Amino acid sequence: MSARSRTGLGRTAGTARTPVQLTALVVGAVFLLVAVLGFIPGITTGYDTLQFAGHESEAKLLGLFQVSILHNLVHGLFGIAGLLLARTVAGARGFLVGGGIVYLLLWLYGLLVDHHSSANFVPLNTADNWLHLGLGAGMIALGLLAPPRPRSTRT
Repeated sequence: MSARSRTGLGRTAGTARTPVQLTALVVGAVFLLVAVLGFIPGITTGYDTLQFAGHESEAKLLGLFQVSILHNLVHGLFGIAGLLLARTVAGARGFLVGGGIVYLLLWLYGLLVDHHSSANFVPLNTADNWLHLGLGAGMIALGLLAPPRPRSTRT
């Protein structure tokens, strides 16, 4: 097999990941970590109230962010998507910018929905809303600003 053969990770052996790919990989890994932590009693307070979905779930990741089984599963899916899409520059950029847009829309949804109504199915609280704003803006900024090519290693 030559040094240019496929590695199975969507890139060629001997080629470095670009900054945008590394960024998407790290963001995806963090989403996966958050998904797992959402299922660990103690790290998630009120774990005994964890519901599949809906505002009735009083479980809070780190005692702050309201979560449900659905919420944790969505974080896990976002994480898997980030890891898979980080295989290419276009995929990494699409994950960061597209995911950022999704989180900005979720932020707007959280601002508009009554947190005590059945429409709050995710569930969301004020801490989640601010986190979603930061995630959305941050992911878009990273997707647009992270260089699409490896840094040159001139000596």
